[in-house]
Amino acid sequence: MAQNDATRLNLSAGVASVGVAFVLVALKLWALSQTNALSVAASLADSAMDLMISLGGLVAVYYAARPADDDHTFGHSSAEDLAALGQSLFILMSAGAIGWTAFMRLLSGTPSTLMDQGAGIIVMAISIVLTVALVLWQRRVAKRTGNRVVAADSLHYIGDLLPSIGAIIALWVSSQFGIGQIDNIVAIAAAVFMAVGATRLFTGAWNALMDRAADPDLIAGIEDIVRDWPGVRGYHDLQTRTAGSRVFVNIHIELDGDQTLYVAHGIGAGLKRAIVEAYPQVDLIVHKDPARNAQAARGGA
Repeated sequence: MAQNDATRLNLSAGVASVGVAFVLVALKLWALSQTNALSVAASLADSAMDLMISLGGLVAVYYAARPADDDHTFGHSSAEDLAALGQSLFILMSAGAIGWTAFMRLLSGTPSTLMDQGAGIIVMAISIVLTVALVLWQRRVAKRTGNRVVAADSLHYIGDLLPSIGAIIALWVSSQFGIGQIDNIVAIAAAVFMAVGATRLFTGAWNALMDRAADPDLIAGIEDIVRDWPGVRGYHDLQTRTAGSRVFVNIHIELDGDQTLYVAHGIGAGLKRAIVEAYPQVDLIVHKDPARNAQAARGGA
């Protein structure tokens, strides 16, 4: 797929994500005003965070697609991690506020006064339908383009189905059995779920900004390709770091020092194509060393 086509598809997924999140926030604001349910408030907070994350993701996809320049020779993908740090902190604060309010309501022993549960259930059901439709589109785009930001956003929205389903359960139980405290229990569960997701988001972004090495499975996969590549007699100094959805890789390969530069270049170029095809998120630099010199440097014969 051409890079421009992939960028357009990724941007379309980002715009769809922002649009759906905006509609969900508006619907849930209305539902909260009608029901006074904390479980709906938790789902609303989750959708508001979705809107922020989706906006950040859209900006990140657009910004990260910009080519490297004199000031950013490795590109602009770290903008994704900076946005993720801010988003994760906001999510943690919102989860804490919702969880604390629900916990205090439970301690007070005063049941929540829920109103117009039927309207709330309808709104939450609509939100589930819109979320499922968005996830299906995002998964299709991610499959075609391999974009990790779109794939991660899709997984995030799949997880967001839980607060919506929980709100429906709380509203239904309240309307059928008059058990208002179920709303607080669902809100606490949703807050915990949000906090766990925010912690993972923060950890991933922090590790990327601290130049943490890539996933061990990805490193092992690259090593397997290099080890079996024709003309490569060995390799050393494999280094990786992550930035946003990109993984930067440096590797030294050991080649026959008596062959022509043209042949050596062909081996390195073919290896680079194979690795990038297997791992599209990789930005790879291949250094070529004569095998005898490399072995001596490593203490070999």
